Amino acid sequence: MNKRDSGVTGKLARQLLQEVLTGQRRLGERLNVKIISEEYKVSRTPVNAALVELERMKIVYREPNKGFFVCEVLPEDVNEWSESPILSEADPYHCLANDWLRDSIPETVTEQLIRERYSITKSKAIDIMNRAMREGWAERNAGYGWHLLAVAKTTEAFSELYRFRMAIEPAALLEPTFTLNRQVINEQRSIQNRILSAPEGTFTDEQILGFGALFHEELIKLSGNPYFLMALQRVNKMRKLMEYKAKVNRDRIVANCTEHLEILDLLEEGKIVEASYALRQHLSATLNRKASHTQVWDQEK
Repeated sequence: MNKRDSGVTGKLARQLLQEVLTGQRRLGERLNVKIISEEYKVSRTPVNAALVELERMKIVYREPNKGFFVCEVLPEDVNEWSESPILSEADPYHCLANDWLRDSIPETVTEQLIRERYSITKSKAIDIMNRAMREGWAERNAGYGWHLLAVAKTTEAFSELYRFRMAIEPAALLEPTFTLNRQVINEQRSIQNRILSAPEGTFTDEQILGFGALFHEELIKLSGNPYFLMALQRVNKMRKLMEYKAKVNRDRIVANCTEHLEILDLLEEGKIVEASYALRQHLSATLNRKASHTQVWDQEK
């Protein structure tokens, strides 16, 4: 491996580690080398090398003939290995997100605008915009720069998205093509129990939000109707920036995980109608728990 490849590998390993720490790459997620190489516009060689390095650090593991996966349990000192701190509201990415929520930047942005506004390098600006594209609220312009996409920016819009979820998610469980997958149920139960048993501060807010999105997307997949999943994924992208503003606290985590486990219990018992109703009640309760945070956000705009 030449010096340039070595530098790309190290940078890519740090970026992937940061994505794991912030919940962009979920615990247990399969890491597709081809997709990662396309996301970062590099060859597969540095991607494979970066994953081997993360395997050595016990961040990922390899299964024969299947590839690399994010470990279900990360080392206790994993946060110390990242060159950058865990993303905070002072991070340029969150500054950009907050500016978009406040309508403080135009719909079309350029690399120069990002660099100058947030006092960052060209490489960092591109990294930030690549992340925004992966998270679904930005896309490349046909010419130059990026176009920022519509997201929920007000309490009213946030509530509308949750009410839309209350309409489609419970209905998805009642689809005639719904099929219970016990492996999915067991995996989600394991994740919820791990969150509940972990000391406070073990997971970042973004990881907690990622686990929540994963739970609901895995349930809606069981419907067997791909359009439900497509709709939910789009809604999740539109609400993500406001979710970052709704601070996660221990009481909310316990309430969400407990309700998730109750829904899983009902599904496992074959009580699909009851599970559908419980899911609707859970979404309604979640919206109520977040309402005060989103109202404060409206006042800050």
